Amino acid sequence: MTRLQRSAKNIHGTVADGFEAVRKEFAAFVAEELPDYEGQLCAYVHGRRVVDLWAAGDDADVGPESLYGVYSSTKGAAHLVVALLVQEGTLELDRKVTYYWPEFSAEGKGALTLRELLAHRAGVVGTDSGFTARELADDRQIAERLADQRPLWRPGTAFGYHGLVIGALTGEVVRRATGRTLQEVYEERVRAPYGLDLFLGLPAAHEPRFRTAQPMAPTPEQRALLDARPGGPHTLEAIAFNTHAAEPTDLELLPNDPLVRAKGPASVGGVGSARGLAGLYAAAISEVDGKAPLLKEDTAAEFGQLHSVGYDVVLRMHKAYGLGFQATADTWYPFLGAGAFGHSGAGGCQAFADPRSGLAYGYTRRRCAFPGAAAPENHRLAAAVHRAALASR
Repeated sequence: MTRLQRSAKNIHGTVADGFEAVRKEFAAFVAEELPDYEGQLCAYVHGRRVVDLWAAGDDADVGPESLYGVYSSTKGAAHLVVALLVQEGTLELDRKVTYYWPEFSAEGKGALTLRELLAHRAGVVGTDSGFTARELADDRQIAERLADQRPLWRPGTAFGYHGLVIGALTGEVVRRATGRTLQEVYEERVRAPYGLDLFLGLPAAHEPRFRTAQPMAPTPEQRALLDARPGGPHTLEAIAFNTHAAEPTDLELLPNDPLVRAKGPASVGGVGSARGLAGLYAAAISEVDGKAPLLKEDTAAEFGQLHSVGYDVVLRMHKAYGLGFQATADTWYPFLGAGAFGHSGAGGCQAFADPRSGLAYGYTRRRCAFPGAAAPENHRLAAAVHRAALASR
């Protein structure tokens, strides 16, 4: 049996008419990754599920209901909550953060607006001494410590990825404005009504569905590239990813911490499936099962609009952010329409909405992919889905 034949045997699920090329592309990729690849791919177009595929190797326990750590794709769920509250007038983007959270004014942060905070311009990517593992699992503790933190650049003058903390910062604004945690609002307003398999706080009853995250397994050539990356124990990147702390954070293993899964920190602690990720963005922009889109067109356009684009001072590379979301077309996939928004995750997952084509996309994998963030295969898979979506009009 050839690798492609074995791959085809291990691919499960369905695609709608006109999306057969997506299944072929997925099978071709899986053939390259055998024998231990495990992952899921799901997509909606105008609220209709058109791709629902998964590959499980020889493990019969894996299916579309299996749950994975989604790392920073959690930020998409978190900031959909913020978008809803802005749409309703509960939050105002151009108000100062201190209007909602007075303590945040310490150390010269008082002029920062909610819009600037969402665009990764606050300059408080971490703390001088770092967080403990228990603190990183708890957004309230992160927010309390960052309120007193001196910013690492003048707020509003530059931008850099607040990878482990942005959800705690915006979540504290949500809590002050509503009296509810961001996780509670998400559960009540988004996850439960749509039955999404994307949790910000995994209930104990769903723990058996969780698949333990597997660390990246780089080739010798890839390991050399990782080892050659510039940096040190006191750089912005080290502070942002908590590798300077007394208990350095191993990002790849965060979902394996039961406390992280239970509390669902809004930056990185989500647990879900490709169905859950794609369903989130389908609900954001499309009518799904008779329910109106969560976001009005103007709201989706504003949150997907470029707000910070250029040199990211934390990641030291070109990046583009909307409000809480990555600008997906600029950052990842230039074939998408202007205003596409979403968020990748360190383990390789990807999720986004492209309002112009009506596409909502979700992808997960168990083993973390080199070099981190959206796994490279997403480019070919997303392109195949997008082509089919355009042809289906």
